[in-house]
Amino acid sequence: MLTVNQHTTGDGQLGLRTTFAALDLAPARGHEEVLSRVGRLEVDPGQVALMREHARAVAGSDRFHDVLRTFPTPAGETPPGFRIEAALLADGLLEVDLVRDIGYGRNGERRPTGVIFSADSANPYEVAPVAGLLGNLTCNPGIVYDLFINNPDANIGHQFTTLEEVMGELGSVLGPGADVSVELENPFEDDFDRILAEIEPYERLLSRYRLVVKVPHTGPVNAGNVSRLLTGDGRLPDWYADARTEDSFRSHNLALRLREHGYRINYTLMFEPYQAALALQAKPYFINAFVRHRLGQSMRIRELVELYHRTHDRRHLEALRTYLVGVDHLSEESPVRDLVDVLEYAEDLLDYRRLGDAEGADGLDSLRHSLRLLKQCHLDDTRIIVCSMEGPRNYPDIDKLTVDPEFADVIDRLIITAEPAYLARFASASHVVSYQRRFMAAAATSVHV
Repeated sequence: MLTVNQHTTGDGQLGLRTTFAALDLAPARGHEEVLSRVGRLEVDPGQVALMREHARAVAGSDRFHDVLRTFPTPAGETPPGFRIEAALLADGLLEVDLVRDIGYGRNGERRPTGVIFSADSANPYEVAPVAGLLGNLTCNPGIVYDLFINNPDANIGHQFTTLEEVMGELGSVLGPGADVSVELENPFEDDFDRILAEIEPYERLLSRYRLVVKVPHTGPVNAGNVSRLLTGDGRLPDWYADARTEDSFRSHNLALRLREHGYRINYTLMFEPYQAALALQAKPYFINAFVRHRLGQSMRIRELVELYHRTHDRRHLEALRTYLVGVDHLSEESPVRDLVDVLEYAEDLLDYRRLGDAEGADGLDSLRHSLRLLKQCHLDDTRIIVCSMEGPRNYPDIDKLTVDPEFADVIDRLIITAEPAYLARFASASHVVSYQRRFMAAAATSVHV
């Protein structure tokens, strides 16, 4: 496989560069436009002699032409969201292909950074201002209805009335360069054909090139007990750590089956580092690391543990047990009932999450662990999405992690996702206001001079 990308030497530096067009290969019959679309791209100098000796003509793969039919693109260009590759076939045909890769923009150019940004939203008006910066969008049917269609403050003038209208508009706003992850409404459905039928409208609206099916991990929840989450106190009697094997791996197997049908999978609800390696066995396109609620929980658990150790007041352990039940760490069927056991459970959890040292003090230990797993992962296209952020520290801490030398070789497999308004918060800084005040005052003075 010969990969054809942009040059790495840089403008203003000496270096021999050879473009695809300079190979002076004739296009195969019916493939005349292929060379005009990729001719300006540069070829690895080490491959030039090989191609000149063995290649006799240039053609586009079936996928190359299908991509251009799906995303009409001006002559001489290729659409964003695709990596350009070429394979020298046995008969001397140099076949050019377009491979889905959101790390690339128009005409096979790399995105500005290895890190890719994503948005959590189903509101086209909210997505539009940041659309040109995104490589992915995450939404689900519930969000479409609850937060957009049925929200008069968001769906201005009630312009959008159906799921199809919203998804179609989001696809139009984003263009071909961004994936769209859409979550299954019922991952407990036993009829696989119904799941495929649920996916079909999104595939039709977005194309299989952009659609990513979001499969949530289900843990101890199954078709028989899911109703318990929606009635009474909403508590599940089953302990998450003692789920049936069949239930624990249901979503893994669903992800694998959908992959076998050609779908890329966004496998979600990874909260602890130990989930990641098993999640990767489902061969996902994306796995996720949630940071917001997990860090907040850890800090509250630590607070109650420290209060008990300072005072030896058992009421703090009772409060700890109540809190752990409230956030589903413990349940009615949990063997952790005695207050001593509750304290041990909490301390083991804090130790695992490494809240007391640099690895986990910022709540990013699960992200660090997942990035390390990607270093030895054989799924070359799999990326990790860090999500569920809030407050003044989450994004800045993630931003610092992106320049950690340890992760330099996998940082192009990281996606940062949040609500557009949260990302917007970190697009600016206080001194911007100070500067604009001084600059505009000077500009206004010069106008009147």
